[in-house]
Amino acid sequence: MPRCRTGGDPRPGRGSPRGAPHEITAWLPVDTPPRQIVNLGSGTGAGTFALLDRFPEAHVTAVDSSAGHLQRLRDKAYGRGETKRVRTVQANLDEPDWPELGTPDLVWASASLHHMAHPDQVLRAVHDLLPPGGLFAVVELAGFPRFLPESAPDDRPGLEERCHAAGARVHAAHLPHRGADWGPLLTAAGFTVEAERRLTVRVNGSNDKRVGVYAQTSLQRIRHSVADALAPEDLAALDRLLDTDNQRSILRRSDLAVRTERSVWAARRPTR
Repeated sequence: MPRCRTGGDPRPGRGSPRGAPHEITAWLPVDTPPRQIVNLGSGTGAGTFALLDRFPEAHVTAVDSSAGHLQRLRDKAYGRGETKRVRTVQANLDEPDWPELGTPDLVWASASLHHMAHPDQVLRAVHDLLPPGGLFAVVELAGFPRFLPESAPDDRPGLEERCHAAGARVHAAHLPHRGADWGPLLTAAGFTVEAERRLTVRVNGSNDKRVGVYAQTSLQRIRHSVADALAPEDLAALDRLLDTDNQRSILRRSDLAVRTERSVWAARRPTR
């Protein structure tokens, strides 16, 4: 059964450049700053800390099924001196009985809803969790991040796009809601969608080693899922990119850039 997790998606984490989460939190249609926030599928904390930065009086309850991710999040909170503002809860949100999450003013779900086996059930649960007027922010990847130029690598041009195409075929069966339009689903669950946005993210990596680390981590995850779906020549080229000792290693490239898009929905529980 799918869990509320992040391991299936290449998402920013330790070592990745700061970017989209902070821009999205700044865009949220908030009149009164929230004091209690729930982050569903928190992963290792990119969204959690963007929310804490945006709303300095808020407390965040971070929910994820991965004990390892939550421990890393707690470690980061300790390093930032914000342990009193962060609570972690390990839970599988596909289960019908959720743990006690309080009464948040804002619920945030970034790149997590498409992992749910029954997202309509999760949306209704969030609707019931929020008070009238409460805000639900849904962030989903419009596409997996790209890092290499289209002509790269020299020995197998277009390799990255072929990897993503193979990944789409592999994930189609067990992640049917990836890439969904969440607007109608939110409306069906009783929300009023107040705003939608597609955010284009581009970070030049020529002078930022974190982009290389992010690309390495992301392509390693893709390799794990598409190894059996790639042509042998493509798999060999991918392995050369991921081999940190190889002269063709992605960590040695100076032409990397993060290129991706994210779709955002801001939905509110009606006041009546």
